Amino acid sequence: MDTSSAPRRTLLVGFGKLGARLAPRLLADGGEVFALRRSDGELPAGVVGIRGDLAQSLATPLPAVDATVFTLPPGAEEGAYRTALGHLREALPAMPPRTVFVSSTGVFEGTVFEGPDADRPLTEQDEPAAESPRSRGLRDGERAAAELFGAVVVRPAGIYGPGREFLLRKVREGAAVDHDRLTNRIHETDLVRTLDLLLRADDPPRLVHAVDERPAPLGDVVRFIAGELGVAAPPHEASDGPRGFVYDGSLLHSLLGELEYPTYEAGYAEMIAGSASHP
Repeated sequence: MDTSSAPRRTLLVGFGKLGARLAPRLLADGGEVFALRRSDGELPAGVVGIRGDLAQSLATPLPAVDATVFTLPPGAEEGAYRTALGHLREALPAMPPRTVFVSSTGVFEGTVFEGPDADRPLTEQDEPAAESPRSRGLRDGERAAAELFGAVVVRPAGIYGPGREFLLRKVREGAAVDHDRLTNRIHETDLVRTLDLLLRADDPPRLVHAVDERPAPLGDVVRFIAGELGVAAPPHEASDGPRGFVYDGSLLHSLLGELEYPTYEAGYAEMIAGSASHP
């Protein structure tokens, strides 16, 4: 896929861990970066903060930009994404040539596939049924991003990395988990690489599943983590919640090439080694 330099001016809508890691990459390539968020606070050098809450119309127009990256979490209402995206479109003086909308594989929550290939890995061609409030909100957000901005949609699964240590804490605590639940994940580093590439690409795909190369039952993952930590594996507790899906990451891997963290073993081993050296 052909790529060029970073957008000249990028608006990051929401500024959490992803924005904090993406912004320096864009700045290093000579771009300007704006961060739209609801609160004030320290920002990386070079990032211009804009305070605003997209739950309502913004009081002042936003600057003209070449690209936007939308990373806000779903709101409490199912139409929260559509409302926020509508207010964003109203506040921008012109349509940005590129918008990347960060969704989630949670859009498949509640979807049921039947037939002989029901357990096959899901690709970008599979349509989520959006049967839960969260999945309906995500799916509506994806559609609104496409309708209002012609957005490229990224669906990450199980983002982890430094500062995203929920599963490590669960294992350390010995909290029971459903060992049979199918899980997928993506290291934050590779997700940031994905967002950066999609901002620069001349003709990006409209939808990408951001997953690494090693989907696995949760039991496999927690047993590996427990072994690295030198603790007992958490006990199994069956759940009547969703069994989970396996996602095909072929498209992402063809775009990025080799992942920096192709498997959960690589990512979690480094996190655990890092935490051991910085108690």
